[in-house]
Amino acid sequence: MTNLVLRAADSRELHAVLTFWKTAAENDSRPPDTPAALAALHLRDPEALIVAVERDRIVGTIIAGWDGWRCHLYRLAVDPERRREGIGRALIAAAEDRIRSLGGTRIDAMVLDDNPRAHAIWAARGYHRQEDWSRWVKPL
Repeated sequence: MTNLVLRAADSRELHAVLTFWKTAAENDSRPPDTPAALAALHLRDPEALIVAVERDRIVGTIIAGWDGWRCHLYRLAVDPERRREGIGRALIAAAEDRIRSLGGTRIDAMVLDDNPRAHAIWAARGYHRQEDWSRWVKPL
C-alpha cells in the first residue's frame, strides 16, 4: 500500500469508477449507477468522490457527501483482490477528514443490511447501527 494515493476523482475517471463499481461494489439491490448521475455529482461537488489509486489504477472509492447540514458516506468499495489491506480504512479516514474540514459534526454511512463484511469495517471505525431510524426510498 506504499504507492496508494487518496484524492478527489478527476472527471476523466468517472467511467472507470462506474466500471470499478461493477466488480467492487454491492449493486444487486438497487438500480445501477449511471454516467449522468455520477457526472451530476461530480459537477455539483467535485471533491465528494474520493478514489484510492495505485499505479494509475482505481483500487477503492468512497463518496463523502455534504449538503451543508448532513454528512453522508456512500459507495465505499475496495477491489476484491485488495481487501483487508487497509484501503477501506484509509478511505473512511479521508472522507471523515473532508467532512470535518467542511464543518460537519455528525456523519452517517449507507450500508446494506445483508453485508456483514461491510458492517465489520464500519464498526471498527466507530460507527454503529442506528436502530430507531429506517431509510425510506422512492425511485424516480
